[in-house]
Amino acid sequence: MTNTCSMVALSAACLFAAPPSAAQSDPARADTQVTIGGDEIVVTAKSMARATANVLTSVDILSGDVAQRQNVDNAWELFARLPGVVLTDFNQGTTSGRFSIRGFNGEGEINAVKLLIDGVPANDNAGRMDFIDLVAPIDIASVELVRGTSDPRWGLHAIAGSADIRTRIGGTYLDARAIAGAFGTYDAQASGGVETGRLSQNYLLAYRRTGGFRDHADLDRLSFAGKWFYDFGPAKLGLIARHGRSEADEPGYLTDADIGTNRRRSYAVSATDGGRRELSQYSLHLDADLARDLSLTATGYATANRDNRYVRFSANVAQQQRLTGEDHHGVVAGLHWHAADWLMAEAGGDMQWQHNRSQRWTTDRRIAVAATRDQDFDLRVGGAYVQAIVTPLRWLTVTPAWRVDRVGGSFTNRLNGRAYPVNDYGTIHQPKLSVAVTPVAGLTAYGNFGRTFQIGAGSGAYVVPPRVRDVAPSINEGYEAGVKLAQGRWLTARAALWQQTATGELKRRLNDPSGEFDNLGATRRRGIDLEASVQPLPGLSLWGSWSHQRAVIRVADPAAPTTQGNEIDHVPRNVTTAGIEWAPKSLPWRASLWGNGQSSYELTTANDRGRYGAYFQLTAELAWAVTPAVELSAQLRNLTDDRYAYVWYDGTQRLHAPADPRSVFGAVRARF
Repeated sequence: MTNTCSMVALSAACLFAAPPSAAQSDPARADTQVTIGGDEIVVTAKSMARATANVLTSVDILSGDVAQRQNVDNAWELFARLPGVVLTDFNQGTTSGRFSIRGFNGEGEINAVKLLIDGVPANDNAGRMDFIDLVAPIDIASVELVRGTSDPRWGLHAIAGSADIRTRIGGTYLDARAIAGAFGTYDAQASGGVETGRLSQNYLLAYRRTGGFRDHADLDRLSFAGKWFYDFGPAKLGLIARHGRSEADEPGYLTDADIGTNRRRSYAVSATDGGRRELSQYSLHLDADLARDLSLTATGYATANRDNRYVRFSANVAQQQRLTGEDHHGVVAGLHWHAADWLMAEAGGDMQWQHNRSQRWTTDRRIAVAATRDQDFDLRVGGAYVQAIVTPLRWLTVTPAWRVDRVGGSFTNRLNGRAYPVNDYGTIHQPKLSVAVTPVAGLTAYGNFGRTFQIGAGSGAYVVPPRVRDVAPSINEGYEAGVKLAQGRWLTARAALWQQTATGELKRRLNDPSGEFDNLGATRRRGIDLEASVQPLPGLSLWGSWSHQRAVIRVADPAAPTTQGNEIDHVPRNVTTAGIEWAPKSLPWRASLWGNGQSSYELTTANDRGRYGAYFQLTAELAWAVTPAVELSAQLRNLTDDRYAYVWYDGTQRLHAPADPRSVFGAVRARF
């Protein structure tokens, strides 16, 4: 694989070779990031501790300009604008969906992306991304998506990478947007900032209500946030508080017989399905210059998740009540030292403490019948890393790193009163290495290697019978080789070839009362990512991306030998994005057309239930600036009325969740 990666990197470098005039320019710093929308981010100062700019892997940054004008029911849908991202749209109330990358699916069996909000860990115990509901598009400054295994900053849940949603902090402004449209949708968002002297204050208030395309699909969500930062000069101290609550009905899934006839339908068995979720996140942030070449960043946080869900997947099974209570708190820190012009060193780590309660009952129209789960467990995960950024030659950057993690905790099954220890995972070592070469200005060729890890979720992290011995962590080992080309403002392109293998990969049993897991076996994921954006004329932008990936079971679990060589379920082989926008500065309007899609996927690891889920959906938008402060816009979603659906297999039948059809929305935005 290493030789193949080197060949692809060299070929891509030749393909994207700069013209002779560019070759005579001074080499620029190694840069592997691509920004979607807005202006390219230019780094002019020394990097701070734990900065994404220090990571030499495939990084995409969604600009705030693009994020703020999106109309979405759920914030995870914003990732549709990023290349190579697979969206899994359950469309079931508060459990709406999630995104995934690098050959992992979004089913919830293996949650492989570390989610952060302003640098604060925001996954639940199993890695799910419920806390993303606290974010509203109007308040987003940028979204940083880091792919691969070479980033040492994060351990738990960072199996395939991380995503950090950065919100607006600082400045004096008022930005408000109101949306109305199809399915009885009403949305109001306001983000404001007041900066006086050394003190900055920022606030968010967002509300969305929709009846949904399908019957029995009402959604009601409210979220708000406050951010207060004080600049002492050599140090900056801040407090962020967020809270949100949502209530929603669940329309359930349709059978093969009904998906093609009445896509709006919701069966009677789902009439009392739905739930309520409350989320809170509080964090303290410190950034300090301890000396001229020494900087410190530290964050302390506490989060709470209260989720009460009633769900019945089909007429063949009973309704369940799922009650979840999770309280997490932790510390994240990093120390960054610019030892010399050619050497930077960083040390950091994080410690996370969790107290979790997971309860389930079988119910009859929300009336409890019998308890099937009552789990109370604590989990402690601590990690530390060291990293050097070495530039022995102006055109060469080498970044070696090493991370270690330790896991502790205890588990109590309250149904039988028995307690169990956490698996002895030992010290989980994760070496990393990245190399980047910048032979001419605007051209960076890079390669990296790294290891990440997976541990069990819920009861799967503990020695619970019938297990009588510790389960080792699943070790992911990844390689990547790529090249990025940036030619002024008119062209940005990147190509990357990657592979990721895992030993003893664990797969959660999603509907299992005990919350156990299956051994998926040794797996291999590999693919190629291509993306480019051009600005041939002032005000005209075009972009596109294509990712081809395969995720297979390389060595099957002995309990399922026939799955060897099969594809992992719900992983499409191809993922695409494309778009065009015309926004001349001399005119008060802009027009855009963009889309995203994917090919079909297998429904099970047995690969015997057919392939489903292919789609490509287009969105068109036209906006007019009435005044410099007020903009009116109209958006047409799913322009071609693609009748696609998310599909899964419950063991006896295929079940479908249809996506929204063609729909129209109008918006007014005021900025002061």
